[in-house]
Amino acid sequence: MDIKQNLNSIKAQLAEDVTLVAVSKTKPVSDLMEAYNAGQRIFGENKIQEMADKYEEMPKDIEWHMIGHVQRNKVKYMAEFVALIHGVDSFKLLKEINKQAAKYDRTINCLIQIKIAEEDSKFGMSAQDAKKLLVSEEFKKLNNVSITGLMGMATFTDDTNQIQQEFKKLKTTFEDLKPLETANCDLQIISMGMSGDYKIAIDCGSNMIRVGSSIFGARDYDN
Repeated sequence: MDIKQNLNSIKAQLAEDVTLVAVSKTKPVSDLMEAYNAGQRIFGENKIQEMADKYEEMPKDIEWHMIGHVQRNKVKYMAEFVALIHGVDSFKLLKEINKQAAKYDRTINCLIQIKIAEEDSKFGMSAQDAKKLLVSEEFKKLNNVSITGLMGMATFTDDTNQIQQEFKKLKTTFEDLKPLETANCDLQIISMGMSGDYKIAIDCGSNMIRVGSSIFGARDYDN
């Protein structure tokens, strides 16, 4: 498994305006360091504790992205260093992120997760609920969070047509919500697309992709 080669071949296909998040969950620090030494600086983890441990061990110029579902009681463990939280799916969570960020006198960038997949297992808000949140007075009072974009996950299926429709739905939602600019909301990022579907996602307007197995190889969930 040549991590550097994999990374370079993916980067070679990407336009300059597409950000690559290397999804390093379950991978050892040695693998992440291989990617780091090949120039990768943005890593995505889905467990806060694992991300915090890796943060302690690794160089401090890394941008850590929390890409998994976030439990409110664990926000405090990443509030000091996390660069972007992809999966914000409720006002309650946003309020907790704001509270913990304030303790470190920093603003944490967040993406609102929109539910675009038909599967029940996927988290996310409806476009209508996201809009309601962004125009609410309560939201405007949160000075330590900034909504910088949207995130979505397509259905896990071989039906590329369905995946395409779901990604287009996120792009449309993004265009619809973008004018709602406030002091703590400036939508720039559309985070969609993973190892299996990032090319379709980019065609549909994604400018941030989350790629794991195409860089690091298949994940081993047994250890």
